[in-house]
Amino acid sequence: MLSLQDIKGPYHAIFSLGNNCLPAIELREHGLRKFAGPIDWMGTPVLPQISRMLRNRFQGMLVYANLVLVNQASEELYNIRDLEYDLYLNHDFYVHNNFPPHLPAYPDIKTKYDRRTTRFLQTLESGGRILFIRTDSNYEEMKELVDSLKQICAGPFHVLAVNHEPVPEIEMMDWDIEHVCAIKMPNIDIWNSNRFRWTFIFQGMYLI
Repeated sequence: MLSLQDIKGPYHAIFSLGNNCLPAIELREHGLRKFAGPIDWMGTPVLPQISRMLRNRFQGMLVYANLVLVNQASEELYNIRDLEYDLYLNHDFYVHNNFPPHLPAYPDIKTKYDRRTTRFLQTLESGGRILFIRTDSNYEEMKELVDSLKQICAGPFHVLAVNHEPVPEIEMMDWDIEHVCAIKMPNIDIWNSNRFRWTFIFQGMYLI
């Protein structure tokens, strides 16, 4: 079982693996994000699907025929689901230039994500030390994720698993999984009230 102290130090890259935008936001706010990862700005609630997508090296991600309208996420944006991997895109398809089921903005969006997945895989294959962050998962899902990451990471890696639960402060979880540091964090107003806790977690981590 890894402690927070065990995962301090330098990283060549730190990536969010969902399940929402929160890890990417915190990485950006703390200057720990060189570039956007493939699922930074998606909803990715089903971790086994993300593990499968990683094993598949993103093959079949965002195929046009698999994209369906879920709802309108805001005045400006649609929420579009990728049925293949249970991905929810609510930051990409604007109302003013998409007309579901027709999505004219798709080619540009697909090109953007292809660029991000290529860069992600190249970074993992470079042999550098990588940290991944995933919020709100369970033990068995995390074991499968680690097995998937072992297949595509050429160098050392750690996974920080952060579960939002009714706890007063950060607590360690006794997940005895290789490569994983698992913690609980208060689940009240997760988008704003935990910023100082993320600052505490990230102390001693830096990009090289």
